Amino acid sequence: MSTPTVTARTPEVQTKLPAVGTTIFTVMSALAVEKKAVNLGQGFPDFGCDPKLLQAVTDAMAAGHNQYPPMPGILALRQAIASKIAALYGHSYDPQTEITVTAGATQAIITAILAVVRPGDEVIVLEPCYDSYVPNIDLAGGKVVRVPLTPGTFRPDFDKIAAALTPRTRAIIINTPHNPSATVWTESEMRRLEELLAPTDVLVISDEVYEHMVYAGGKHESAARFPGLAARTFIVSSFGKTYHVTGWKVGYVAAPAALTAEFRKVHQFNVFTVNTPMQHALASFMVDPTPYLELPAFYQRKRDLFAEGLAKTRLKLLPSAGTYFQCVDISDVSDLDESDFCQWLTSEIGVAAIPLSAFYGDGFDQRVVRFCFAKKDETLYSALERLARL
Repeated sequence: MSTPTVTARTPEVQTKLPAVGTTIFTVMSALAVEKKAVNLGQGFPDFGCDPKLLQAVTDAMAAGHNQYPPMPGILALRQAIASKIAALYGHSYDPQTEITVTAGATQAIITAILAVVRPGDEVIVLEPCYDSYVPNIDLAGGKVVRVPLTPGTFRPDFDKIAAALTPRTRAIIINTPHNPSATVWTESEMRRLEELLAPTDVLVISDEVYEHMVYAGGKHESAARFPGLAARTFIVSSFGKTYHVTGWKVGYVAAPAALTAEFRKVHQFNVFTVNTPMQHALASFMVDPTPYLELPAFYQRKRDLFAEGLAKTRLKLLPSAGTYFQCVDISDVSDLDESDFCQWLTSEIGVAAIPLSAFYGDGFDQRVVRFCFAKKDETLYSALERLARL
């Protein structure tokens, strides 16, 4: 009896994200490797974390902390997070019902969106914005409402935000300190948002992953500081950014109990829970607040070192008040648009950067590119040596 011939065929799938391709970060990092360029594009450190933190992970594994932890995260870590927020921002979150440990900030953001956004709901994003926000909203069936930050200064335009609010607005995503522009929202801006949303049922997703990187005596204005915002906000932060361990993908969300309950419904079927030994390590490491309290000075020195070198080029520095990014205006250097300039800079000068146009839905080009200075001093010096040719 002969065996019937079966034709192998992969069924066609209608994409849920037709506008999404490979991220600019992946593209530029790959080009940097190909051209042996100094990669100041993708935002991650090229130096290690505190050896004490690594030892704490080893100790946790040796102590047998290798099985599933509780779904919301181990209680010791949630208690440490609550204590930090209370000490820095004056708001008390219940670690049992209002704090959830997540698989990084990206998972935290999509989980918050999936938890509260229904098909047809509108979600306001302030452009330029991190590239996961819009696809997350699309996956939830929501409608993206793009509101530009003020070109040049990247400050929120509350008239435009107010005009974008409708009865269908479910949430607004804010980000301070801001990636990619390195601006930091002021107390008056946070109060303005608080007042604007007070008569509405609009929720806030506040991306605060760079909370410990604010410079020149500035202060991070967490949504937790403002009662009217804290009552309606999912606050997102990242241990990867704070402790130089982006590859660990551990973050957290703080939110009122009612919002946390909905968040955890999605979280438990999204990742369920997060790496156990690293949670124990972070909990023990957080007993000493010195590492995150000293982070502004640590990164301000790198910012200043990098800015001093850039000042000797024809690139025009924009203010860098927070994050570990430095934006520059390329108008005096090249007639190329931002994307082509970054390709040229990587290929011909040997330094990778990211075009700000990649953070806009319509590719808005204002002749500005972003560098990351979360690098070893020798990496920054190497990049500056090459950029001196500009």
